[in-house]
Amino acid sequence: MTLQKRIGNWLKNSISAKMITVGFLILILLVPLGFVDDLIRERGQRQQEVISEINSKWGEEVIINGPILKIPYHQYIEEKVFDEKTKTFLKTEKAVRHEAYFFPDELDINSNVTTQPLERGIYKSVVYTSNSELKGTFSNPSFKELEVKDEDILWDKATIVYMVSNLKGIRNTVAINFNNQQYDLKPKFDNAYMNTLESDFIVNLEEIQNRTLDFESKITINGSNRLQYVPIGRETVVAMKSNWHSPSFNGNFLPDTEGKKISKNGFEAQWKVLETNRRFGQSFFDHLPDLTEFAFGTEFLVPVDDYQKTSRTSKYGFMIIGLTLLVFLLIQISSKISIHPFQYLMIGLALVLFYTLLISISEHKNYLFAYVVSGGAIVSLITIYSRSILKNTKFTLLVLGSMLGLYTFIFVIIQLEDYALLVGSIGLFVILATIMYTSRKIDWSGQLED
Repeated sequence: MTLQKRIGNWLKNSISAKMITVGFLILILLVPLGFVDDLIRERGQRQQEVISEINSKWGEEVIINGPILKIPYHQYIEEKVFDEKTKTFLKTEKAVRHEAYFFPDELDINSNVTTQPLERGIYKSVVYTSNSELKGTFSNPSFKELEVKDEDILWDKATIVYMVSNLKGIRNTVAINFNNQQYDLKPKFDNAYMNTLESDFIVNLEEIQNRTLDFESKITINGSNRLQYVPIGRETVVAMKSNWHSPSFNGNFLPDTEGKKISKNGFEAQWKVLETNRRFGQSFFDHLPDLTEFAFGTEFLVPVDDYQKTSRTSKYGFMIIGLTLLVFLLIQISSKISIHPFQYLMIGLALVLFYTLLISISEHKNYLFAYVVSGGAIVSLITIYSRSILKNTKFTLLVLGSMLGLYTFIFVIIQLEDYALLVGSIGLFVILATIMYTSRKIDWSGQLED
């Protein structure tokens, strides 16, 4: 027998040759599977770009810090001026203007948030409109910390300040009723992330500053993603109500467990933050720092979208392709049915096609519908194809059952979050045990035991 015939017989009859061929085909199929992963990632990035564009036009995340009482004051620095006549240096004092910022004693915020979807083509974003009512009190502003004299405090230049992250989204004229006097707040140019809204000078603050000062304000603002407040009150209480069903409470403080309600129709939550819960006091002098790191509130979380689910599904592509081709290989070895490498390749390409069908259908329907349709189409295609290859009803039903089991198993894992690893590990153990059991009678030298 010539060497060529011996090699041909080995490739035709050897189990090792068949396993090497199938393994090589699986490696080749990783190439189109990688292209599919890139496609899913690209479509997901495109979705995020469109959502970001929608949100930027409607209104991005909202952080509100205020109201804050701003009072200018003078401090003096010593200067030396040379006198030409006396040829000596004269000491003088120069007044330098600074600002003091005082936070309210009580700050009660009642926020009613209405969400709605915005669509552009096949992409969808969730945005909101928040109606926030802010009430509270200021106590006597104290300059004792700096020992500033009363005559150096510019009471007639005092104003009310709000710091807001998203001026574009504001939908009403922001005003504050301070000590029964109405003040409109106007924007001040600033390149900082938190934009400034400031009132006109407060009337008669020097005469009224020794008593408790009440305030009330309303802000209607469009936003997206998050709504947060900075707890600047000595006691800050925030109550939030919304029709959004999937809130994620984030920031530096979580809402109270009592009274928190989440249902498919919306949620209700309440926070209470005291001065002792924060790392800053009730006043700042000369400079108001960025306090957004202490903000808290709600992220209007979009549940795991279809691109994320499709991406997670594609990560199991290697396992599905490998196990499916392994089933055909075991059938071929145990039954002596001849399956050509080209037929293995066609089956593998059909399994890769499942993911392109899944992502394309899920862009127009939901993930469940897309998974059932694309999975059903691929299982049907391979089952019909295997019938023509195997020409045996028992083996065809085995292929059908194994594929239905695999796709069902993957779908269950995708739906789980906390138990995905546990269920996946148990499932893989069962699959491995099944393969070991069914292959126990195979004579790997090339014959099947009786």
